[in-house]
Amino acid sequence: MEIDKQGNLDDGEASPLVFRLDSRSGVPTYLQLVQQVERALRLGHLRRGDRLPKVKEVVASLAINPNTVLKAYRDLEYKGLAAGRPGQGTFIEAAPDTLNVEELAALRESLVEGWLAEAAAAGLNDEGITDLFMTALRDFRDRLGKRGRQGGGRRERPERGEVVA
Repeated sequence: MEIDKQGNLDDGEASPLVFRLDSRSGVPTYLQLVQQVERALRLGHLRRGDRLPKVKEVVASLAINPNTVLKAYRDLEYKGLAAGRPGQGTFIEAAPDTLNVEELAALRESLVEGWLAEAAAAGLNDEGITDLFMTALRDFRDRLGKRGRQGGGRRERPERGEVVA
């Protein structure tokens, strides 16, 4: 355990999340940070009690304004996903129900070894794969929606593992 220059204890526990920015996406920086936390929660990489990277860590690694990080963290707090603890950082307070890490890993592996491998072998680049996947996902959602309307409506709560648009 170390004590930093301000006298705070540093227990060496780093955040499991490392932020990345895509300047070409057109998505505001603070929103990219929020989306990455939400994605990490859905995929089980973050759990209740996990600490998000400290503002100064994010600022140093991404060379962005501290107010941008604070805005993202405030948004996460507003959504009820995170809460700040004075002198300690921002911590995950709530996480959505998701598959366990092993189930998610198995699904990911089947996607990589199956469909993605076939798409790459067919000659699609990353953008082509992304476009095809997003189109297929929209088609899938449309089909689910049509089935729901034909069958008298959707259930209020999906079954575990069921995808709902």
